[in-house]
Amino acid sequence: MSRSSWSDDDNQFGGLKAITDRADELLTIPNSKLDKDGGFVAPVYVVRDAILYPRMITPVFFDGDDDLHFFEAANAFNQIVVTAIPKNPKKKIFSRKTDFLPIAVEAAIGTPVPLPEDHYSVLLQGRRRVTIQQTQKQDGVLLAYCTLTDEDYQSSSREMKALVRVTKNLFERIVTMDRKLPDESYGLAASIDDPVWLADMIMTTISVPRDIRLEILQEADPAKRLQIVNQVLVNELSILEVESKISEKVQNEVDRSQREFYLREQVKAIQKELNEDDIFTRETEELRARIASKGFPEPVLKVAERELDRLAALPPMSPEITVSRTYLDWLLDLPWSEKTDDNLDVLNAERVLNENHYGLKKAKDRILEFIAVRSLKPKKERQPILCFVGPPGTGKTSIGRSIADALGRKFVRISLGGVRDEAEIRGHRKTYVGALPGRILQTIKRAGTVNPLFMLDEIDKLGNDYRGDPASALLEVLDPEQNHTFADHYLEVEYDLSRVMFVTTANSQDSIPAPLLDRMEIIEFSGYTQEEKLIIAKDYLIPRQFDENGIEESELTLSDDAVRRLIREYTYEAGVRNLEREIGKVCRKIARKKAERSEFPSRIDSDQIEELMGPPVYFDSEKEKRDTVGVATGMAWTENGGELTTIEVLSFEGKGNLQLTGQLGDVMQESAQAALSYIKANTGRFNVPIALYDKLDIHVHVPEGAVPKDGPSGGITLATAMISALTNTPVKREVAMTGEITLRGLVLPIGGLKEKALTALRAGIKTIVIPEKNRKDLVELPKEALDRLTFVCVSTMDEVIPVAFGGVDPRAADSLAQPEEQEED
Repeated sequence: MSRSSWSDDDNQFGGLKAITDRADELLTIPNSKLDKDGGFVAPVYVVRDAILYPRMITPVFFDGDDDLHFFEAANAFNQIVVTAIPKNPKKKIFSRKTDFLPIAVEAAIGTPVPLPEDHYSVLLQGRRRVTIQQTQKQDGVLLAYCTLTDEDYQSSSREMKALVRVTKNLFERIVTMDRKLPDESYGLAASIDDPVWLADMIMTTISVPRDIRLEILQEADPAKRLQIVNQVLVNELSILEVESKISEKVQNEVDRSQREFYLREQVKAIQKELNEDDIFTRETEELRARIASKGFPEPVLKVAERELDRLAALPPMSPEITVSRTYLDWLLDLPWSEKTDDNLDVLNAERVLNENHYGLKKAKDRILEFIAVRSLKPKKERQPILCFVGPPGTGKTSIGRSIADALGRKFVRISLGGVRDEAEIRGHRKTYVGALPGRILQTIKRAGTVNPLFMLDEIDKLGNDYRGDPASALLEVLDPEQNHTFADHYLEVEYDLSRVMFVTTANSQDSIPAPLLDRMEIIEFSGYTQEEKLIIAKDYLIPRQFDENGIEESELTLSDDAVRRLIREYTYEAGVRNLEREIGKVCRKIARKKAERSEFPSRIDSDQIEELMGPPVYFDSEKEKRDTVGVATGMAWTENGGELTTIEVLSFEGKGNLQLTGQLGDVMQESAQAALSYIKANTGRFNVPIALYDKLDIHVHVPEGAVPKDGPSGGITLATAMISALTNTPVKREVAMTGEITLRGLVLPIGGLKEKALTALRAGIKTIVIPEKNRKDLVELPKEALDRLTFVCVSTMDEVIPVAFGGVDPRAADSLAQPEEQEED
């Protein structure tokens, strides 16, 4: 049930005359008869939003069968109800007296009028204040036993007469100042001498907060009630006086602006008669000359000339001048035909890329291919959209600068991390205050050419919310079929981005929206090996840190072993960003000694690193010290590189449960279930009776339990460790394995083979079991890994088992195979 407003032209309710007629019928309904204790019983109508005062009429809406039931109850009580106000309006079901404020209003309820969709309208007229004494629910309707509220007062007393007079005077002043109140409202108030009615009438007329309305309704003393009304009127009057002053001030400002406009028009006319040009006219002519010499495309030229004509026609003091002038400045500052000539010398580009970066063969080859094609076909305008994907610190952003240097293009960059507003890409409409073009055209303006190398950093960290989806807006930027007609909301003209070479970067390919990913060419940046990091440190990082920290190369040397120890024990990353920080830390300690004129070593070896840097922070993964039952070595991939993962399995007497610990993700838990199902399906081969599984619990644990682990590549390692535990056969400690297992024992391919293999090499592993379908990835491994590691490519678990157990056939002992007979003996 809810209250609604009524209007004179609301024909669906019959108009004002129908409402008046229905209100008249309420006057014929008598008040409730009081019992010997001065009370009466009536149905309760819960008022949630509106507040009904005595003598006031308000329309309400009803809907549903429950409300028809309420009408029947109201008719049984001579169309009298009690309008009660809940203490908690959000509550839906009321059954106790304590659910309501103590003072309610007895009201007469009219006849319901049917409306469309099973709705009804009805009028309520407040009669008198009552106090709720008890409540009781009967047949689904809440009834209340109420007594009349004691409103004892003397209207003829001097104090009461003074209160009434002050109230009427204040209300008269408010009606005079507030245009929203009709003049008739004061005429009605002037005719009321009853202080109770006067307070209720004024509260119904003016707009006051709900809590004050409730306070007045709940106040039983008429004198205090009028005092509260007077306070409300005084506050309202002070607000109206302030509004009047503000309105008068605004009007004076408008009059002053009109006067200034008139005087300026006179000055312009006088200057015209004297043939004297004003500053505004000169600036307009300068803009016209710039537009003519800019070399705009034809559609843009028409827009610029039209906007300039509009600017020239505006009055000098018009606020629109700033909007038009800023728009024209943006059109003129953007490059429309200015460009740099590409350096298409492939050998020069290769030299520049190799000087600035070590490794990154895929990225370098793709850039050199692009330059080679452009040298053979110079008129080819379509640019590649490259996306460099890889861990932090692997050189994605810095190689963008090197590509720009190799091509001779301007390099500009924006970071998209955390961008959630579509207007950041496409700009705002110029009608908004402070509107600007999007960051794409802002950056093109900064570049000053139409063919810069434009890097969009962290494209995988775009967000979206109620302000739009910037990733969708980027589709037009990065799609070669669309970006020659890029439309910015601010410019409202097409801008050609097809000559821009866009390069984007991301840490994870999975976070890039699929439509955006489809428009880009992915180049993966894998992590650097230890030897690659050593070369990068010697050729790039150490010289740079020596220069930044004021150390001459002749004064200090870092040995290879020292750098290797920094890489191995003080950094844990796929890139080299943290390695450079650690080298910088060593350099700063030497720089301090140099500044203090203290002695410092000219060569830093491995054993001096701990003295300078403190205890090691990271430790290499290690292989098992001996062949162990139920323990197999797997290989995992993280964003920081590869890791060895030890999987431990124990089998013991139980009820056939499989327990998994070590913060395993859903995929890894499913791999364990699949491995166990494979073993059960081939239980005859391992001499483990199927009935024995119901009497054993198998516990699988992956150490470093605080680190979450997931992925399917541990499948064959899990299966091997389970077979070892069930058959009491040790797994070879120098064998590491990776691969996904199926229920049929097939071994499926995995990713990150390079990182996994390098970790196994550092840990002293000699043999690595990999899926057959990963054989093609061996060509990407360093020669050192291929020479020192033995790679066994397998397709099924049958091929894994001989390698993992060193040729031993894992089978359970006969005593384990026949446990019941052993118990009988």
